[in-house]
Amino acid sequence: MNSLRKAAGLRGIALGLSGVLVISIVPGIAAAQSPGAAPAGAPTAGGLPPGPPGGGLAMGQLPADAKAAAAARTIAPYFVPAGKGAKAPDADGFLQRWLLLEPINKPNRTNTVFTDTYVRNTLTTEYFPGQFTTLPHGGDRVKVGEQELAWHALDSTLFDAKLFNFAYGLNKQTYGVIFWAVTIVNAPREMRNVRLAVGSNSASMWWLNGEDVADLFNDRRMVMDDVVSRPLTLKQGKNVLRGAVINGPGLSDFCVRFIDANGSPVKDIRTSLE
Repeated sequence: MNSLRKAAGLRGIALGLSGVLVISIVPGIAAAQSPGAAPAGAPTAGGLPPGPPGGGLAMGQLPADAKAAAAARTIAPYFVPAGKGAKAPDADGFLQRWLLLEPINKPNRTNTVFTDTYVRNTLTTEYFPGQFTTLPHGGDRVKVGEQELAWHALDSTLFDAKLFNFAYGLNKQTYGVIFWAVTIVNAPREMRNVRLAVGSNSASMWWLNGEDVADLFNDRRMVMDDVVSRPLTLKQGKNVLRGAVINGPGLSDFCVRFIDANGSPVKDIRTSLE
């Protein structure tokens, strides 16, 4: 079952590894890609140039795949345009309809800096007007320094929102970034004692109706239900959920769902973008 793979596979990786992956590249031997690895021809960490002056490969680079580099980029199959009306969670309760902002440039060549103080200060900084109050729409644009960034109304085709693939597919920077995500959670009645369960790669913060409810600090892999909030109340009708994910080098993604007092997923809610 997909949910078992999510829990066992992701937790096994999180607990079994020290958080540092070393890859040794031997000329003439093709490198195998693990599921979810960067697409062939993906940009190098931090938007580094393709190689040192005079030719050759920078440390950690693979030879360019000319065919992949020439191919048009796309966010498929990880995302599709958001459908009409409200969307139910998936079979395990994960929310899949999101407004995603193109990545904000925030250079970090290592994720070891993601302490609680650093993450809180960085993700509570206002980068654009209405960041914590305005409900954006697909196609809206904001200015962050010299960047002009667009919001995209999307449905994730998987239980997690693959932010690396979102950025890569739009030909945006993939490392040293902050992503913002917004959705509206529609509750059919007042729901007490529910909890927000979040996993993210790397650090993140989450706000429900303007209140900080879940924080994930330090360098981390995405693990289902990695952090669970205190008991919350979803008011009847619309509840605005916002999240910000920060990452240096490496893949970025998140998964979010609500669980009840027994730890079971809350499924009789719907997400919408207006």
